[in-house]
Amino acid sequence: MRTIYVGRKPVHSYVAAVLRAMQDGDREVEIIARGNAMRTAIDAAEICRRRNGKIAGLLPEEMVNNGVEISTEEIEVEGSIRVLSSIKILLEGIGEMPEDSEE
Repeated sequence: MRTIYVGRKPVHSYVAAVLRAMQDGDREVEIIARGNAMRTAIDAAEICRRRNGKIAGLLPEEMVNNGVEISTEEIEVEGSIRVLSSIKILLEGIGEMPEDSEE
């Protein structure tokens, strides 16, 4: 299973990372984000699941959400404790990938 950590890049960077994982043979991917990056992680997962757009259209025939885990992490920042929410989204690609996915 490949793990993709979401940060400040545009959402399609993470969709492309999911596609690369699928092309490399990892049909299960976990997308992990915390704090403000959770929105980007959810958007990326939904674009992949719906296979919206040019990049996501190259994903396997069916993308399944195998679960979402949410949690809270305590992180020490500059001498104080900060509480950050986090999310882990599990995606699985089922079926064949379109033939034009090879570059």
